[in-house]
Amino acid sequence: MDKGGNQIFPICLVSAKQMATSLSNSPCSLLFHPPSSQKQRYHNSRNPILRVLVSNVIGKTKRRMKALQNDKVNAEFDLEVGKQLYLGMDFGTSGARYALIDKEGNIHAEGKREYPLFMNKETADWLQSWKVTLFALLKDVPVSLRSTVVSISIDGTSATTIILDSKTGESFCKPFLYNESCPEALPSVKSIAPANHTVCSGSSTLCKLVSWWNSDNSTKESAVLLHQADWLLWLLHGKLGVSDYNNALKVGYDPEVESYPPWLLSQPYSRVLPSIQPPGTAICALKESIRTDYGFPKNCVICTGTTDSIAAFLAARANQPGKAVTSLGSTLAIKLLSTRRVEDARFGVYSHRLDDKWLVGGASNTGGAVLRQIFTDEQLEKLSEQINPAEPSPFDYYPLQGVGERFPVADPKMEPRLHPRPASDVEYLHGILESIACIEAKGYSLLKDLGATPVEEVFTAGGGSKNEKWIKIRERVLGLPVSKALQTEAAYGAALLAMKGAAE
Repeated sequence: MDKGGNQIFPICLVSAKQMATSLSNSPCSLLFHPPSSQKQRYHNSRNPILRVLVSNVIGKTKRRMKALQNDKVNAEFDLEVGKQLYLGMDFGTSGARYALIDKEGNIHAEGKREYPLFMNKETADWLQSWKVTLFALLKDVPVSLRSTVVSISIDGTSATTIILDSKTGESFCKPFLYNESCPEALPSVKSIAPANHTVCSGSSTLCKLVSWWNSDNSTKESAVLLHQADWLLWLLHGKLGVSDYNNALKVGYDPEVESYPPWLLSQPYSRVLPSIQPPGTAICALKESIRTDYGFPKNCVICTGTTDSIAAFLAARANQPGKAVTSLGSTLAIKLLSTRRVEDARFGVYSHRLDDKWLVGGASNTGGAVLRQIFTDEQLEKLSEQINPAEPSPFDYYPLQGVGERFPVADPKMEPRLHPRPASDVEYLHGILESIACIEAKGYSLLKDLGATPVEEVFTAGGGSKNEKWIKIRERVLGLPVSKALQTEAAYGAALLAMKGAAE
C-alpha cells in the first residue's frame, strides 16, 4: 500500500541488457516507430515473409539431417541453429489461435482451438474456458520448437473486464464480456468524464467497473482490474496489475499524456486500476513451473499485449495514413490509421495510439456470429458461390446477434433487423452480407465526418476475409479498393508484439 491506502502492484520489467540486440532491424520495428527507408523498402518489397515453412524444401536435406543429429532444430520446420522464435496468441470471441514466427516474419507453426464449455451453475465459466484454452495452445506448440521461443504476447477482446482478489487470485464476479452493457453505471461515469469521452458508453470498461463497485458488497481493498489479455498473461508471468495502453483506453487511460486523467484518479475505485505499459513491453520471465513443464527456455519473457482488432491491424501492416483494416470475425471492427485523434462516445468512436499516429475506429456487434446463427459454414460457402456481387441487394437489414449496438450507432436497445426473409437462401445471404457492408461503409464515413484521415484502401482480416464474393460486395458498397491482408490472423500481430518485447 502507498501512503494514500492505494494498492501497488509490482512490475518486473526486463532490462534491455538482458535481451538480445540482434533484432533491431526486425519487422516488429514497424509497429510503433516510423520506419527507416531501409525498413520501408523491406515492408514494400514482395519478399514472401509470410510463407509457412515446410519439410520438403529442395536443397535443405543436409541441414535438416545435421539439425536432427544435434537435436537443436526441428526438421519439420527447417529451423536454423540458434534461431529465435516469438509466440503470439489471439483470444477472440469464439476461440483462440497461436502463431509462432521468426524475426523475418516467417510462420513456423500455427493452430487454433475453440473454447470448451464449462458451466458455473447456470452460467458459462469463461475464465475456466480461457485458461484451459491457453494451456492447450501452449501444448500445441511443437515440442521441438519450444526451446527457441524467447517471448510471448497475447491479444484479447476489447473491454472484456475481470476483477480479481489480489490476495487469492480468484475473481470477485464473472467476467464482463466485451459486448455487455452496464447502462445503470452510465450516469455516474458521465458525471465525471468529459463529454463524449470513450468511457461514456455502457459497454466501456469503466462502466463495468463502476457497476461492479456500486453493486458488489465484498471487500474491495484487494481488488484489481484486468482485461482479458492481461489476465491470460498474468497466468503466465504471475505479476498482478499490469496492462497496456490499448486495452486500458476504455477504462479511461489517456495514451497521449501516458497517464490516467485526474478526474478518474480522484475516484475511490481508481485504486483497482492496473499499471500501464506500451503494448509489446517485456514484463517478466515466464513462470518457472510453466517453463519447465512445457520446455520453454530460461530467457523466455512475457510481454504486454493489445486488443484483438489492433493485433489484426498490426498483422496487416497497414502503416500509412488512410490505410484501414476491417476485421470480420464474430463481430465487425474497423481501424483506420489517422494523423488525428478522434473520440466520440455518442457513436462508439475511439482512437488507439500507434506511435505518433492514431488508430481511429469502432466495433459493431454485427458480423460472422449473426451468419452462423442462420447458416452452417458449408452453406455459407455454397450459397456465396451463387451470389452476383456486382448486383445490389434490395434488402435492408441490420444483422445483430442480440439486442444492442456499439458502432456506428451506440444504442444498447437496438433490435436486430433480419426480415423479411426471401424464399431464396442465396438472396437472403446476399442481403445480409450487403447490409453488413453498409454498416462498414457508414462507419468509415462517420470517421471522416468526425475529422479522421479519409480512408483510401481497406485490408480485410478475420474469417470473413476468406469470402471473395463478400470482398467484391464491399468494394462496390465502399467505393474503395478492398483486399485480403497478406496476414489475416490477429495471432500474427500478437507475435509481432512478442518480437518487439524481445528486442528491447
